[in-house]
Amino acid sequence: MDKSQLTEMTARRAADEPAGRQLSADDVGRILDLLFGTVEQAGTIAEALKVEQTVTLGSFGGFEATDGVASFRPGTALTEYLRDQTR
Repeated sequence: MDKSQLTEMTARRAADEPAGRQLSADDVGRILDLLFGTVEQAGTIAEALKVEQTVTLGSFGGFEATDGVASFRPGTALTEYLRDQTR
C-alpha cells in the first residue's frame, strides 16, 4: 500500500465511524506529512527522535533512536492483531 492508498482508505474510514467526520485524503496526507515528515521537512516523530525522545503510540508500538538509527518496536495490540490473537 502506498501513501496515496493509505490516505484514501483512512479518509473513508474516518467518514464511516459512528461519530465520524469528513476528512479529505489531502487532510490525511498533510497529517501524515506532519507526523512522519517529507524530503523537505522532518516530521514530529523525527524531531522527537533527534533529541533522543522515544515516541510511543499506545499499544500500536513505538519509535526510538540509538546512535542515529531509528527503529520501530511493535506493541502488543499490533502483534496480536497480525497473529489473529485479538481479544
